[in-house]
Amino acid sequence: MSKVTVSLLILLLFPLVAAAIGEPTPPAPVQPQGVMDIGSAVQLVLGLFLVLLMIVASAWLVKRLGRWQGGHTDQLKVVGGIAIGARERIVLLQVGEQQLLVGITPGNIRTLHVLDEPLPVAERKSISEPLSAKFATILNKQRST
Repeated sequence: MSKVTVSLLILLLFPLVAAAIGEPTPPAPVQPQGVMDIGSAVQLVLGLFLVLLMIVASAWLVKRLGRWQGGHTDQLKVVGGIAIGARERIVLLQVGEQQLLVGITPGNIRTLHVLDEPLPVAERKSISEPLSAKFATILNKQRST
């Protein structure tokens, strides 16, 4: 017999020989009591709370710093504007006491005209009422019907 055949026979017969000698079999695996104990549940809840807290804190920070608002100043105001194309606008800016008519495109901003005499600027009034007032009127209409 060749060495390969002898090796194959030993490998195949080894489990039978081991069982005949009487080696103890490994103990059966113990089933866990529960998938999640109280410590894991507390860790999960605290982790979720921490993630939610981080989301709220980052939203507050972005709002507080005004990252996308570009800063607020009383000396520069957008008086009005009109879209003249898909991505082109004409905007009237109030800079101090002077008014500028500006053309805005995706790749360029140009001063179209400097007004000699500023146009009267009407104070903007809030057209829409607060959301709570709208809900109150809707609820009152529902109650009355």
